[in-house]
Amino acid sequence: MGKIEVRDLPDAPVEVRLGGISKSFPRDEGRLEVLRDLHMHMPAGSFVSILGPSGSGKSTLLGILAGLDREDVGTLSLWPQGAPAPLAERLGRVGYMPQRDLLLPWRTALDNTTVALEVGGMSRREARARALPLFSEFGLAGFAGSYPHELSGGMRQRVSFLRSAVTSHGLMLLDEPFGALDALTRAGMQEWLLESAAHLQSTFILVTHDVDEAVLLSDRVYVLTPRPGTIVRMVDVDLARPRTPDAIYQEEFATYRRELLGALRAAGGPATGLRQEVGS
Repeated sequence: MGKIEVRDLPDAPVEVRLGGISKSFPRDEGRLEVLRDLHMHMPAGSFVSILGPSGSGKSTLLGILAGLDREDVGTLSLWPQGAPAPLAERLGRVGYMPQRDLLLPWRTALDNTTVALEVGGMSRREARARALPLFSEFGLAGFAGSYPHELSGGMRQRVSFLRSAVTSHGLMLLDEPFGALDALTRAGMQEWLLESAAHLQSTFILVTHDVDEAVLLSDRVYVLTPRPGTIVRMVDVDLARPRTPDAIYQEEFATYRRELLGALRAAGGPATGLRQEVGS
């Protein structure tokens, strides 16, 4: 796998700060509280994972960061200058990779990567000229003209990742992007993401259920309780970078893994680990 040297992804990594973010949704019998008083700090250029059980509000939080939803209370700053980020300024200004690739079946891989650019007002010609040189750097050389049904699951996720990266503006949100993949493909994609993240000018925020994935990829991990999601633990992962999949054999990796599993169990939520699932 070649070194990724992305030349045309603008903007510097952003620092993200959340101050007391809470969110609830209306229900017939009142309101459903999903997030409660979240205080988080994601340093510029860092890789941060949000770990928690289903229903803890992880995806809701990404929706707020992306401008798809509005927090009830609290403050949020996203940009390098640290100013508060109103909802209208977030929407369309971050890269957001959802759980499923959501590729449009009638568009080629190249045209799928340019959708957001075109919606944002860029001409199709300009958008294609911007995205096409990145295909080889994202392991997609020769597949720009392929349709989604002609791509493997891992390649579809790479197209989805590239689509998000070209509109990231220094912040990438990843909502369990490998959850639908088989274990071996997922392990390969985690290795690819380690390499990719090291060369992209972005801050990464990953939502996951997988403790091993969180430790392997992250500089910092926040653990949420079951709904309403509150922070029960914040762990800084001090493993050397550049990091490789062999990090899982380090004693420090096992120590972080035990700490995070313990935090999840104490919070009352289940946890999974990729290496457990494949028998190692």
